[in-house]
Amino acid sequence: MKRQLCILGSTGSIGTQALDIVAAHADRYEVYALTANTNVNLLAEQARRFRPAAVVIADETCYDSLQKSLADCPDINVYAGSKALDDIVQAEPVDMVLTAMVGFAGLSPTIHAIQANKIIALANKETLVVAGELIVDLALKHHTPILPVDSEHSAIFQSIVGEGDNEIEKILLTASGGPFRNYTMDQMRDVKAADALRHPTWTMGQKITIDSASMMNKGFEVIEARWLFNVSAEKIEVLIHPQSIVHSAVQFVDGAVKAQLGIPDMHLPIQYAFSYPDRIALQQPRLDLTQKPLEFFHPDVNRFPCLALAYQSLEKGGNMPCVLNAANEVVNAAFRRDECGFLQMAEVIGKTMEKVPYQASPTLEQLFASDAEARRTAEEMLG
Repeated sequence: MKRQLCILGSTGSIGTQALDIVAAHADRYEVYALTANTNVNLLAEQARRFRPAAVVIADETCYDSLQKSLADCPDINVYAGSKALDDIVQAEPVDMVLTAMVGFAGLSPTIHAIQANKIIALANKETLVVAGELIVDLALKHHTPILPVDSEHSAIFQSIVGEGDNEIEKILLTASGGPFRNYTMDQMRDVKAADALRHPTWTMGQKITIDSASMMNKGFEVIEARWLFNVSAEKIEVLIHPQSIVHSAVQFVDGAVKAQLGIPDMHLPIQYAFSYPDRIALQQPRLDLTQKPLEFFHPDVNRFPCLALAYQSLEKGGNMPCVLNAANEVVNAAFRRDECGFLQMAEVIGKTMEKVPYQASPTLEQLFASDAEARRTAEEMLG
């Protein structure tokens, strides 16, 4: 039988590439539900092509427009709002939920999908950044597999498959370094969103591309790796790898290093999560190792303090990663609106972490409260 997929965030970069996989392997996969935040036109176009049982638009003000767009498709149910997102992931026919929504908004539907025992293909890194311990405990309680989709975490996962209980000495988490890898602090002081959005190797959505430029994205991935692979922060080393060919690696206690290499493209990690433990044909360009040298450098946390802030939040634990994420979402959006400087982002995030009260063992409700308070605090500092 075909695996029934619910794709949260189908109109984004990950979602659209996931649908490429579905189209290429229509004998294996079928779309049960598609969701988007506000992109009515693309969501309607995708619905016409893949004929899901349901579509959900998160922004309720877009409901009428989406319903009208699909008025001639009575077999497709149209829903709107955050509760509809939580409900659709629990639908009985759904086998796997691809969580490709951006930001804190992906947390609640992911929790509901875990509680409904759906296989999770995790592309929403904020879920583990904000509530890593709670999510891991919940997944264990419900015996719910979480398969990583981020290229780096997929590479780590692929490197440990078959290793059983062999001890990991270190995770080598690679980063491109973004567009400002060789910039001085003075140069970065004046960059704008348009500069930060010109990523040298990856094509991604705007929010994650800005996070990549500040290296906050890599900080989030450190936190995510800590929970996905049960390793401490000091065992996760970030390496700048401008070619984005080695997607990440694992060093074992005997000194052996296993890595997954490939072109900088997300189709492979998405498909691997869909097909695991099988590998199936993928019609994408192949890696040619003769084309360019592979370089590795240590990151400069003085020039990229967001990475240091992420490590600090992980070491502090509790609600601090949640505060880090909330403040980052605020300053990231403000930077894209030209209301915040590039270097100012880290300053606001750091001060927000100092101002929001620390909670060592927060409940889910307290994490939502911390998120709201951190957003208010960051917004106030931006004026």
